[in-house]
Amino acid sequence: MLSIGSVLLRARVPSAFLRRATSSVAVPVIRVPRRSQLLAEKRSRESNAGPVVTPRAGKLLISARRRELNQPAGETCGQWVYPALVSKGWKHRLSRGDYFTIERQNEQCPGPNAQCTFQSMALDKEVIAALSLLGIKYPTWVQTQAIPVMMSGKNILCAAETGSGKTLGYLLPIIQQLLTHKTTSESQDPCNLILVPSRELANQVSSVATNLCAQLGLTVSTVGGGRGLGAVDRQLSRGPVDILVATPGALWKALNRDTVSLASLRCVVLDEVDTLFDNTFSEVVENILMQTLLASESEVQGPERKPQLVAVGATFPRGVLQALGKMIDLGKISTIKSKRLHFLMPHVQHTFMKLKGEDKVPELLNILKKQAVEGQGSGVLVFCNSSSTVNWLGYILDDHLIKHSRLQGLMPAAMRSGIFQSFQKGDSGVLICTDLASRGLDSLNVKVVVNYDFPATLQDYLHRAGRVGRLGSERQGSVVSFVTHLWDVELVQKIETAARKRSSLFGMKSAVNDSTIKDPIRKEN
Repeated sequence: MLSIGSVLLRARVPSAFLRRATSSVAVPVIRVPRRSQLLAEKRSRESNAGPVVTPRAGKLLISARRRELNQPAGETCGQWVYPALVSKGWKHRLSRGDYFTIERQNEQCPGPNAQCTFQSMALDKEVIAALSLLGIKYPTWVQTQAIPVMMSGKNILCAAETGSGKTLGYLLPIIQQLLTHKTTSESQDPCNLILVPSRELANQVSSVATNLCAQLGLTVSTVGGGRGLGAVDRQLSRGPVDILVATPGALWKALNRDTVSLASLRCVVLDEVDTLFDNTFSEVVENILMQTLLASESEVQGPERKPQLVAVGATFPRGVLQALGKMIDLGKISTIKSKRLHFLMPHVQHTFMKLKGEDKVPELLNILKKQAVEGQGSGVLVFCNSSSTVNWLGYILDDHLIKHSRLQGLMPAAMRSGIFQSFQKGDSGVLICTDLASRGLDSLNVKVVVNYDFPATLQDYLHRAGRVGRLGSERQGSVVSFVTHLWDVELVQKIETAARKRSSLFGMKSAVNDSTIKDPIRKEN
């Protein structure tokens, strides 16, 4: 019989509960929060399956080690959209070994404009014949814009990408004016001055000018530092000088000794103007320009005319205009600007590799050996940030029996002379150098640029990359950059963002758009 208590218990407690309570199955104990369980399961599935990447047909703009970060050539990012970057996490040590490439979008190097001719710009037949002897038949866009404006005598600010033909753009009007306004003066003073930041660039510009002037009866003289005061005096005392190509330091010393006078100048050209107005040269260049009495808009013609100013560069930071504004009225200067200014060149491949410092040498050796195996060992420029690194890296290449040359600013002038010309001729397949070789040098035979040390600024990167894929080059060229430091990563992120958005490099908005310039800017169509 059931007790009264049992009857009462059955009445109050459901029978199903009694069956579960008396069952032999143990009740599970939850020891991990359910949210953590779900997160662990999700991570397990992701690690096993991997990311699902759906490739799109067609050419790539960005190709990365992590395929989900590839960007097709037909895709772009909006102005206000911050794109997903390969280099976003490169400040973390675990990112070492990652890489990405900005692929070529044009398969051909830029060429001259065959729709325009030098005859249409009112150049003498003698000048055109001299150009033909050099194999130059058609002008580039920069030349078609700069030559007529410069021949009118106006002050010019010319901003165009590296390798676009700016040197001929200012040399041809100078030669034309020399032929048109021949003088019988016995003065030894130069008629035109071309100021450049390095001896190597001075020799290059002088070589181009000499080749053009050899058949025209015009004289070209070059003055560079490092050869002693006697050598400068002898160079300037050889007779009347139609075109003087000089570096700032050597010219300033000659002016202080009254070896040369700038009283007879008709034109002053500042080539690589951004470098001439950096901290290294700015004070000397400003002192030289103060002695030239540059022309205003109403003083470029007539017997009492003053010299016109031509400022030429591939990068134009805002400080350049501030320095020029001390000498001339920026509101009355004619400006010529390329639409590709401060852009990455679309026909050059750019590769960025995140490496540890000790991995840079093996990676460089792999690149050099690969070029040698492919029969393309000639034409490799290796950039370092210091002269000591150039020498140290040279010793390593010596140990590996790799023929090379070195070029850095601490070398004596006698050693520096002819090194770049020898490299251009193919006497050595590799040139290890500092930024001394990044400004203006016409490196048609260079196939690969290696940034062993990543450049300190975006301007330096553009100038280094501009050593490949130049006007007239048969090689498209590529740039390989080793990224090691945190501050390097910040610059790489700006470059990658600009490439994905197809815009100019972030933070390098051209100073030639400054509101102080009143005249319309002549832009490339």
